[in-house]
Amino acid sequence: MENQGASVVITHHILDGKRQEYEKWLDEIVPITKHSEGFIDLQIVRPIPDLTFVYTVIIRFDTISHLKHWMESDNRKMLIEKANPLFRKNDNYKIKSGLDFLFESENETKVPVRWKQFLVTWSAIYPLSLLIPLFVLPFLRFLKIPVNHYFDGLIVSGCIVFLMVFAVMPNYTRLIRKWLYK
Repeated sequence: MENQGASVVITHHILDGKRQEYEKWLDEIVPITKHSEGFIDLQIVRPIPDLTFVYTVIIRFDTISHLKHWMESDNRKMLIEKANPLFRKNDNYKIKSGLDFLFESENETKVPVRWKQFLVTWSAIYPLSLLIPLFVLPFLRFLKIPVNHYFDGLIVSGCIVFLMVFAVMPNYTRLIRKWLYK
């Protein structure tokens, strides 16, 4: 489990009028995070202007111990303390191994067993991998983008991952919750 990689999903609820200050703070913390031992990648999901106020930051490390080391580091503690006046709620995060965050729900504190995660993920990705190219590739050709196997794969896989994380898995896991968490 230690070498499977680990993700942390951090949510920051930002006070009204503090978005610019938070963005400046991100400019400070992101480079430090990227230089931490074991860092793999990071995504920031920004709020929708005038609609939401929650930033979600997903950071991946190669091991759980490297991730915990960063999350508990003095650098991070100092930067979180600096940003606290910008938050509606305290710094909130959950450390997960692998793709556990796809199965996270507000009501469930446990994570489904791996074989169920595998079956659910596979059963969601398989139809998407058949359907998405049927829509995306003709659209790319319509835009006069020449056929390129690697670029096409990049765009198709990006659409599949986007749909999995933001549309399919939240709804699918809610639909099969009883079986999934049994």
